[in-house]
Amino acid sequence: MSLALDAAAQDLLFREAQTANTFTDEPVTDEQIQAIYDLVKFGPTAFNQSPLRITLVRSQEARQRLVTHAMGANGPKTLGAPVTAILSVDLDFHQKLPQLFPHAPGIKDAFFSEAASRETAGTQNATLQAGYFIVGVRAAGLAAGPMTGFDFSGVDKEFFGDGKQKSFLVINIGKPGTDAFSARGPRLTFDEAVTAV
Repeated sequence: MSLALDAAAQDLLFREAQTANTFTDEPVTDEQIQAIYDLVKFGPTAFNQSPLRITLVRSQEARQRLVTHAMGANGPKTLGAPVTAILSVDLDFHQKLPQLFPHAPGIKDAFFSEAASRETAGTQNATLQAGYFIVGVRAAGLAAGPMTGFDFSGVDKEFFGDGKQKSFLVINIGKPGTDAFSARGPRLTFDEAVTAV
């Protein structure tokens, strides 16, 4: 075997894991979410910038506010999930770089003094962290239902009125419910996706 991860873990994280569309009403606890975060925070980002922010939507009132910005079936999916996470990029992530990248204290101003450069770098690295988060949800024995079908400018106004966070993904989290999964779509083969030069 070429991988250090055993077959059961490979199945849990990748081969048998799929995007869930329905969920049971079994709660997802704060302790579970913290365990997920405490695992995936170690995934690498450039300059250890860690720009991802996670907003947990639990209350019915907050859920109703969120689904007003959902497209199509994403609203009912969100209403049926025990917890939903809004993933956003902190556009002021550079303020924490002296803490996160202490051996190069000047990096904050040298690379990230302009808002446009922060947004580009932050979005790239927060998106990378979103992938880690989805795998972390699976590692906790839960299913993730990531969605981009939202009016994110509306979500930002609703939840981040100060303009310092920019949402880009909504993830429903819980135990998969009835008919939670669609048929798995095909994937590219190694030869189709990988080139050596």
